[in-house]
Amino acid sequence: MSLAKAPINDRKEELTYFDQVVETMDREELKKLQFNKLKAMINELYGKNKFYTEKWKAAGINSPDDIKTWEDFQRLPFTRKSELVQDQEKNGPYGSNMTYSLDKYVRFHQTSGTTGKPLKWLDTDESWNWFARCWAHVFKGAGVTEKDIIIFPFTFGPFVGFWSAFEAARIIGAISIPAGGQDTITRINSILENKPTVIACTPSYALRLAEAAAEQGIDMSKSSIIKTIHAGEPGASIPSTKKKLEQSWGAKCYDHHGMTEMGAISFECQVQPGSIHLIESEFIVEVINPETGLPCADGESGELILTNLGRWGMPNIRYRTGDRVILNVNRCDCGRTFARIEGGVIGRVDDMLIIRGVNVFPSALENIIRNYPEVAEFMIEVHKVKEMDDLKLKLEIDQNQYSAEKIKETINAIVEEVRNKLQIRVETEHAAAGTLPRFEMKAKRLVRIS
Repeated sequence: MSLAKAPINDRKEELTYFDQVVETMDREELKKLQFNKLKAMINELYGKNKFYTEKWKAAGINSPDDIKTWEDFQRLPFTRKSELVQDQEKNGPYGSNMTYSLDKYVRFHQTSGTTGKPLKWLDTDESWNWFARCWAHVFKGAGVTEKDIIIFPFTFGPFVGFWSAFEAARIIGAISIPAGGQDTITRINSILENKPTVIACTPSYALRLAEAAAEQGIDMSKSSIIKTIHAGEPGASIPSTKKKLEQSWGAKCYDHHGMTEMGAISFECQVQPGSIHLIESEFIVEVINPETGLPCADGESGELILTNLGRWGMPNIRYRTGDRVILNVNRCDCGRTFARIEGGVIGRVDDMLIIRGVNVFPSALENIIRNYPEVAEFMIEVHKVKEMDDLKLKLEIDQNQYSAEKIKETINAIVEEVRNKLQIRVETEHAAAGTLPRFEMKAKRLVRIS
């Protein structure tokens, strides 16, 4: 089954906003809005939230009145994930970062655990609605409206995943199709039968859905989907991965990133300038040098620090996200004044590899590999050689579809491109069709071999 649709670049649509007044506000006015929200939150937390009250007192902040200016805001100490994990271990099960009594909370989620011990996170009704409104920015940024039907092919488990996106669909008036508890083929059939216009999932799983459909003789680029929205991995901002997603689905691909413990942070607008907007009406944004903790200069790569302004039940203030970004505060062609992350999240601060003195992010390798359509899936193995990190790329190419000569040619081309663009030599291994793992939620393609 198929639905005729115009080529991607021929589709015309009006720019949409969730809150146009705020999203296009002068940056000085935006800073005033942020500070007013910050002050209201600190007034609410101080004395009620044990975790932050003790943390602030230890930093010499003895009253909410001590925070009068942005310079005072810089006195608030950073929050690290390790602190939150330790607090929950000491004050289990939810820790002391709770502003209200337990009966005021209505939602439980926990982090995926891909970067350590899972964190449990609770939301009050107010903060859960705030989370959903942040996701409404994501949908409206991509031009999704009440006329759309959105399918959510993810497991509705304790990981926050697209739970808040599901709530946001109701806010903007779109129809939601839950596709949890279904296998991949059932989800493909649901798309063909129900004709949704938008799919929200990880980029890896979107590629897996298209791959599985092709195995059944179904071309998802001819399906009803005209927009794909992705989170959980940086893939949708990696040019070659974005291109592959758009070709696979015949749809415009939009990136977003968020965190269970922080909220829905960013979105890609319809102009798609190669960057993603941060929702600055709901978050205070900083970028620091991860080694020194000092602010980065404009255009300098650093660690993203965030303060959420509407999640008072279990807040996160000056949180070291571990995401490496480059900030752009210039007004976007879409009219928004919200700061943008150039190229999306570059990678995790702790994911950067040093290969014979060269700094390499896994996303840079993915950008090269995804340019080769012969490679269905890949894995990056890191192992020690004489106490130094070295890389092996496992490249899955279907030997039933491509000749041995073509497989060799593709692998050699990838090795050469990695050498020329990243200045490193890599070992490779050909993996047979279907032997590397597929992922529904966050992909784990970087593996350290002890």
